[in-house]
Amino acid sequence: MQKEIVDDLEQLLTTLAPDIVEPLRRQEGIPELLEIVLDLGRHPEARFPGQEVVLNLREVTFDDLQYVVSRIGAFGDDNRAGIERTLHRISAIRNRQGRIIGLTLRVGRAIYGTMVIIQDIVQSGKSILLLGRPGVGKTTMLREVARVLADDLGKRVIVVDTSNEIAGDGDIPHPAIGHARRMQVPTPALQHAVMIEAVENHMPEVIVIDEIGTELDAAAARTIAERGVQLVATAHGNTLDNLMMNPTLADLIGGIQSVTLGDEEARRRGTQKTVLERKAPPTFDVLVEIQGWDQVAVHDNVAEVVDSILRGQPITAEVRRLQDGEVKILEPRGRARPGEAAPRSLRLVTNQPEVTRLLPFGISRDRLEQAVRSMQAPVYLVRDLRQADMVMTSKAYYRRKPQILKEAEDRGIPVYVLRSNTVGQMQQGLASMYQPPAAANPVDLAIREAESAINKVLSEGEPMELSPQNAYVRRLQHQLAEKNNLSSASEGREPNRRVKIYKDERG
Repeated sequence: MQKEIVDDLEQLLTTLAPDIVEPLRRQEGIPELLEIVLDLGRHPEARFPGQEVVLNLREVTFDDLQYVVSRIGAFGDDNRAGIERTLHRISAIRNRQGRIIGLTLRVGRAIYGTMVIIQDIVQSGKSILLLGRPGVGKTTMLREVARVLADDLGKRVIVVDTSNEIAGDGDIPHPAIGHARRMQVPTPALQHAVMIEAVENHMPEVIVIDEIGTELDAAAARTIAERGVQLVATAHGNTLDNLMMNPTLADLIGGIQSVTLGDEEARRRGTQKTVLERKAPPTFDVLVEIQGWDQVAVHDNVAEVVDSILRGQPITAEVRRLQDGEVKILEPRGRARPGEAAPRSLRLVTNQPEVTRLLPFGISRDRLEQAVRSMQAPVYLVRDLRQADMVMTSKAYYRRKPQILKEAEDRGIPVYVLRSNTVGQMQQGLASMYQPPAAANPVDLAIREAESAINKVLSEGEPMELSPQNAYVRRLQHQLAEKNNLSSASEGREPNRRVKIYKDERG
């Protein structure tokens, strides 16, 4: 099946002032237009893959912005608007008084034929979670899934449409979702409520959702799945290991909990007594990592895959590529060279001293070396992406999407994003990848955990709960908190009594 693209581009262009749109019409690459940017006091720009084009040398005025606003739909609480019966999205930037001082006009395209790469999974009736970096085509595939399920398979499909991302602006949904019904969401904060309402009021066989992003959304998704309704959704995160490290959304794949094993069971498994295990059955049966417009990695049994990762066992995904209208299954092999695909072995927790080659990008190399030494993690820092198994960067750098991070994601190299460029954050990142060595002193590990928590409380202000410890160790943790001008308290009953560290707001 060949792809067919419908972009309704002319309806977007008619919202622009004539002296801005005419230079744009003369651009040869206009079918590949991504978005138009209008910022007060700056030149209007058109963005294409790999380049930006100035459309007029005069600066954008309030009149130019108002010209667009008067020709589109109303803005919602999320500062997004659209054009009726199209998939275009217009996002506003406002000043402190609420006046619009910038607009981003993003071209929305319906691409028919994108879901053929996972059509067999969709038809199986399994619940599917789609992951991938922004702009890789998650929503486009979701839209096509809704249409195929409703039109070709004749199922009762409800699209829960937050910000009108899937079916476009206005009361009548875009034809790209076929006969699927659409429920609009007044504000993103109410998405979970509309998800439940869809099940209770409209008897769907399938519910389609874009961007599950909160704990309430995740809980609603689990409720829907438990009622036997097929779910097809996207979520924040590029890969399965990203999702496992996200405490808010880990419930989608069953959640992760720390379990203390008996001596006999620990010996049988050949592990430490405290291990990580999956908490519950996953909400989604299948997870699909969208690696590019024509390539995906499929984890067909999420429960088994998560269990394997937590036990330190290497796993491989089935990589599919859409080529000349046909779906080709790529043979599993080692890490890919540039331009190739290779299912990668995901490692979250390992019990073997396997060394990870880690590339720091946009963060302090010295601090990361300090974190590696303190954690005794089997990590070797490299300076070249071609040598790296993983990249660690900061949130600020990741948002800019520099070329090296794009290249890493294209090669399938996991990128771990830190909230801040601190030793504490780096320690937490390493801790999520590795358990400490079995021979480490339990008291040292408890003190190290307290130090990491103190760094997080100081930087983020949120309270942190430590692992259960005996009275002697808890006293050491309390003293450490006091030295750092933080408050602490012991909670719970023995043997699960533990220390909680927090900032005393009264102080």
